[in-house]
Amino acid sequence: MEALEGFWQDSDHAAKIQKEKSTIEEVVNTYLGLFELFEEFEILVEYADEDDDQPSAEEAIEIYEKFLIRYGNTEQKVLLSEEADSNNAILSVNSGAGGTESCDWAAMLLRMFNQWGKSKKFKVTTLDHQAGDTAGLKSATILIEGPFAYGLMKSESGVHRLVRISPFDSAARRHTSFASVYVSPEIDDDIEIDINDKDLRIDVYRSGGAGGQSVNTTDSAVRITHNPTGVVVTCQNERSQLQNKAQAMKVLRSRLYDLEMEKKREAADEVESNKKKIEWGSQIRSYVLHPYKLVKDHRTDFESSGAEKVLDGELDGFMDSFLRWRVSPEEEDG
Repeated sequence: MEALEGFWQDSDHAAKIQKEKSTIEEVVNTYLGLFELFEEFEILVEYADEDDDQPSAEEAIEIYEKFLIRYGNTEQKVLLSEEADSNNAILSVNSGAGGTESCDWAAMLLRMFNQWGKSKKFKVTTLDHQAGDTAGLKSATILIEGPFAYGLMKSESGVHRLVRISPFDSAARRHTSFASVYVSPEIDDDIEIDINDKDLRIDVYRSGGAGGQSVNTTDSAVRITHNPTGVVVTCQNERSQLQNKAQAMKVLRSRLYDLEMEKKREAADEVESNKKKIEWGSQIRSYVLHPYKLVKDHRTDFESSGAEKVLDGELDGFMDSFLRWRVSPEEEDG
């Protein structure tokens, strides 16, 4: 009993163990569920063969279809096997060159990711939001909390391209806009990330707001620049400078961790870097709204004609195809 009491006294450690326990239980329950469906299918097929039982044959088909769906979902979880895949995700959206057009596109992307998170019943928290001069946003950072959030969201890192008739153009001409997305895992405090205070530049400034009483009149927003890597993170969501600094340091640690992991991935395979310029030829995905409607991922060739549904957060097909694309070169080599 004393050991159990001591276990709960360290809340952070207890939460980590509980998370690991839940993950293991999910794996075991998934296997048992698949096994039960397969056994039930075999029994129904046997009944159908022996007695020419049509109801059993029809039920066997239903069970088989359920098995395929659950097997596909399980297969995706197997693909989510990298070290940080089960972690929460920190996602940043930045508008590209193009002024109001790109700022509006960045806002559309941010809404898309928020909608996706809500559809999964994940918790989405805004860490930073820099509004555009006229419309949309210049940049924003959100924290998405949920099982395998990072493993799924990492498919979104890169440059996203939009083609549409601009609502800001009085001549109703077609415009192309770009915005970049960067996704990193939220990491636990027990993962050591060496950050030297001398390598940091910390600036404070007044948080932006919608006006009126919502404006924070103190210099509580924090911007941290990591000089060796050039990584810049900002946070202005919290009310106090101390809280914003803590959140910004969390984002910085996650970014630096992801940079190290990316170096290892690049050494192991030839997956192209996500740090390309926000311009023609570097996009990972195109969203065409005119003269036809199509969203196409240029890495996996997965596409959807339901552009509005995609922009409303229907991203599962793109995420699943990305996970399979990531492992396909290894399968070919083997």
